[in-house]
Amino acid sequence: MKMKKALALTLSLCMSAILVSGCSSGASTSENNGEKVIKIGVYEPTTGENGGGGFQEILGIRYANQTHPTVKIGDEEYKVELVEVDNKSDKTEGVNAAQKLVSKKVSAVIGSYGSGVSIAAGQIFADAKIPAIGASCTNPQVTQGNDFYFRVCFLDPFQGTVMANFAHKNKANKAAIITQLGDDYSSGLGSFFKTAFTKLGGTVVSEEQFQTNQTDFKAILTNIKAQNPDIIFAPSSITTAPLIIKQARELGITAIIAAGDTWENSTIIENAGSSADGVVLSTFFDEAEPANEEAASFISGFKTYLKENKQDEIIPAVSALGYDAYLSALKAIETAGSTDTTAIKDALKEISIDGVTGTISFDENGDAKKDMAFIKTIQDGEFKFLTTTRVK
Repeated sequence: MKMKKALALTLSLCMSAILVSGCSSGASTSENNGEKVIKIGVYEPTTGENGGGGFQEILGIRYANQTHPTVKIGDEEYKVELVEVDNKSDKTEGVNAAQKLVSKKVSAVIGSYGSGVSIAAGQIFADAKIPAIGASCTNPQVTQGNDFYFRVCFLDPFQGTVMANFAHKNKANKAAIITQLGDDYSSGLGSFFKTAFTKLGGTVVSEEQFQTNQTDFKAILTNIKAQNPDIIFAPSSITTAPLIIKQARELGITAIIAAGDTWENSTIIENAGSSADGVVLSTFFDEAEPANEEAASFISGFKTYLKENKQDEIIPAVSALGYDAYLSALKAIETAGSTDTTAIKDALKEISIDGVTGTISFDENGDAKKDMAFIKTIQDGEFKFLTTTRVK
């Protein structure tokens, strides 16, 4: 009996040791019918208020996996297998989804659409020593103090400044700001816009907040209307956006309505209708302005891919970023010449790729070195390119 207990204890300790060591090594590799496989986790929302944007990001990642299905590690070729989880646009669910990816022994992670869920999962990936590459999570806290988190998009301080500069150049002197309570992306971007706008001499005449899942914004908008702003900056989800837009126009508000990258989604136009005309936003990519040969190839190929998958053929910027995040992961694995996750993380610090959204390399914080944004407007039911803006 004692011998059986001792054997059981020994086996238990061995299993624990394997699980712990697997988190920081290349234990994610396997063989499938003689084919070597390496796993990349896809940490994205497909449900919840950011499910639409998360799915667009996933489409870019899936297409990248279709066009680049393998990676060379040393002299051997590995098939890249995507392991997708739904973080449900929720911080608590995001933690569970991140833990699931760790248990699946992925070698790297891409995601997430939504800064809040990215921040929530950050420590889990760091503790497991698995590098994560955000596609469109723009809040500075995503990578702050986390050596294992990187991202291919620009940051909210940059995006907030870009939109404040646009407002200033278009003679907006008074601004109102609407943000979602408890949402890191919304509150952060609103704050950065306010800082930049006031530095340019503008005045923020009203700051309003709303609750998650709120659908009636008329009280907030009535307060704003009384202040007669020239521009309303309302960074929020694609679920909330059309409600704010329609209700503002119904109240007779004629101010420019502006936001950040999340508003580049055709469902906003579909749900807000003609009220969406004149909305302005900042984004990461424009298919009319390919940055390089990789971008030109992506644009033609991805449009076909979207058509085959019964999707709108307008290319969302977050799809392009998802594609670039995947390319960055492959380049790091190749550069590391190893399946060891810490080696892949170290390689990310050194790589440079010609991505769809431009040349991508990472600074000491793991943030992409980017200095340009695209400004678009909605006109006659379509997103129209206005200008590019750089911030030094």
